[in-house]
Amino acid sequence: MGLTIAYVIIAIYSISLLLIFFYSLAQLNLLVNYLGQKRQNQTAPKFNLLDPKEIPFVTIQLPVYNEEYVMERLLENIAKIEYPKSKLEIQVLDDSTDDSVNVTATRITELQEAGLDIQHIRRENRSGFKAGALKEGLKIAKGDFIAIFDADFLPSSDWLKKTVIYFKDEEIGVVQTRWGHINREYSTLTRIQAFALDAHFTLEQVGRNTKGHFINFNGTAGIWRKDCILDAGNWEGDTLTEDLDLSYRAQLKNWKFKYLEDVETPAELPVVISAAR
Repeated sequence: MGLTIAYVIIAIYSISLLLIFFYSLAQLNLLVNYLGQKRQNQTAPKFNLLDPKEIPFVTIQLPVYNEEYVMERLLENIAKIEYPKSKLEIQVLDDSTDDSVNVTATRITELQEAGLDIQHIRRENRSGFKAGALKEGLKIAKGDFIAIFDADFLPSSDWLKKTVIYFKDEEIGVVQTRWGHINREYSTLTRIQAFALDAHFTLEQVGRNTKGHFINFNGTAGIWRKDCILDAGNWEGDTLTEDLDLSYRAQLKNWKFKYLEDVETPAELPVVISAAR
């Protein structure tokens, strides 16, 4: 009896070691891919934004829910995006139930009066949550390309100029950028989160994308081709990971994803365990 238990323990231990070994090999493969990546961005076909005929229409979607403390900062930042106003619209997909609604509406009115094409879109119910809001906005979106930012993300003013150009390649369905961290040094918790996210957004995403393997849109700080979203079945709110779900459906339809490591989109990391969880 004792000998049998010993054999079982040894077997479990050996299987565990093998699993760790195979996982390590997979990570090593990603590292090799990352280190050996070619500078493909230099030769990739790109829109010439100096030619008015080549400037695509872009819709920026901002899905928000009770973001009272960052809404003003978000709208101020998005208003600074450098792109022809005749080719840009902004949708604030606001499912909020708190006092931020009135403040947001007032600020949006001010931006409209300043000449910005920005809409405050409210729903009667939060069906589908974020995915539902994105889907609702997509119905009336004028853009051929849909950029998405969560409330705590602060894209640089030239963000669109650095990303939308790669859609000259008609096979590309998504361009994803790397997340940055404006409060990396705030605490040990934020430093740990930043370390984990940096590993994902450099080694993993670049390693996979370099060899044409599946990667995923990370829910924000990226831009979709509208036709890709529709061809892949549109946003669905029946899963907690609507971004991963749509990403895989799109890639199964043979759409290509492009990851831009050199384009950083900074955001604020959660500073308490409950928010991080």
